[in-house]
Amino acid sequence: MCRPEFLAHVRGLAAYERVLGCRADASDEEWIQLAKQVDRIRPFTSVVAFGELDQDRAAAIGQALGLTAHSVETLHRVQDKQAMRRRLRETGVDPTPAATVSGPEQIRDFLDQHGGPLIVKPVQGAGSVGVTVVRDTASPAEIARAYEAAAAEFMGVPQAGVVVERFHEGPQFSVEALSEDGEHHVLAVVRKFYEPVGFVELGHVVPAGLPEADEAAVTDFVRRALDALGVTHGPTHTEIVLTADGPRMIETHLRPAGDEIPDLVHEATGVDLLRYTARQALGEEVLGELRAETAARTPDRYAAIWFTLPDGGGELLEIRLPADGTVHALLEPGDDIAFPANSDSRVAAARARAATPDEAVRTARRAAEGVRAVVAAQLVTTVAGDPPEEVASCD
Repeated sequence: MCRPEFLAHVRGLAAYERVLGCRADASDEEWIQLAKQVDRIRPFTSVVAFGELDQDRAAAIGQALGLTAHSVETLHRVQDKQAMRRRLRETGVDPTPAATVSGPEQIRDFLDQHGGPLIVKPVQGAGSVGVTVVRDTASPAEIARAYEAAAAEFMGVPQAGVVVERFHEGPQFSVEALSEDGEHHVLAVVRKFYEPVGFVELGHVVPAGLPEADEAAVTDFVRRALDALGVTHGPTHTEIVLTADGPRMIETHLRPAGDEIPDLVHEATGVDLLRYTARQALGEEVLGELRAETAARTPDRYAAIWFTLPDGGGELLEIRLPADGTVHALLEPGDDIAFPANSDSRVAAARARAATPDEAVRTARRAAEGVRAVVAAQLVTTVAGDPPEEVASCD
């Protein structure tokens, strides 16, 4: 099932037995009734949403048909940033203060009460859209712009409000896991790198190269967080900051990671997370086999990706890639590049493997910086200037 406007993006459409379309503005009950009609003819065994959009519809259908699916409550706790923060505080997993706000004045009140810096972002969102850091010295105009950015609608995600929370300093990681019957198996901890203004992700490397004690702290934190949020099955992509006080949550998602991270995990570990995700969605129990395969494989290479992010927005007129085939385009001439930047503003990506995480990142980044993109008749390259230390180094 999908929205009609997404039918053009369904690959191999002719191979499907049925493809059901339902309007974005239709009620949950309409989606449920449509699913029930087909269920009477060919009963479903499970309901899965592999992307962010309409996961709430999948949960509602699963609940109505009594099928394996994330519960409506779990989905709410995961997708609503304030609900997630509240649950993690209640269960003692993460004490980060947060609040929903209805205007710039409340952001200033939160800043005065808790101190800065703060993150202002949409209650529901993805792709680093509408995310802004607000510091103690922020002017009223800067705070107003941060609120407006977080309150805007993006890519059909409904505007559910704006949340403000403490900004945690430290290196950022993602944890890729698969859960079954309430058990969470971590496949990989991934180091991520970002630009310092809108936190658009610039690169990733797998494995992260963390000391053993830090990796144990990160994976234990994520397992406790998933338990607290009620996650029992399926893939998760959890983003955290490793602060001086231990791991702190950024957000988690009930889906495999984007940014080609599952491919990096496969290249580095030999384990195909997407294959296990698909098999589990078809009703198979896969956790035992996954654990055995993970234990049998010892990563001996690091896999990295680095993205080309233009300095500004506008229409992409031309993109020129290095001739050696190390870089692949993400956008085509004629596409619009959003500004302020988000994940969809990146025009190309380069992947590399190496014996160390630093070498893998340097190789991928060097290739990505060879891209030239003409945007609205202006020649631009990657992010201008030297990136901050957390972007430039794996150390």
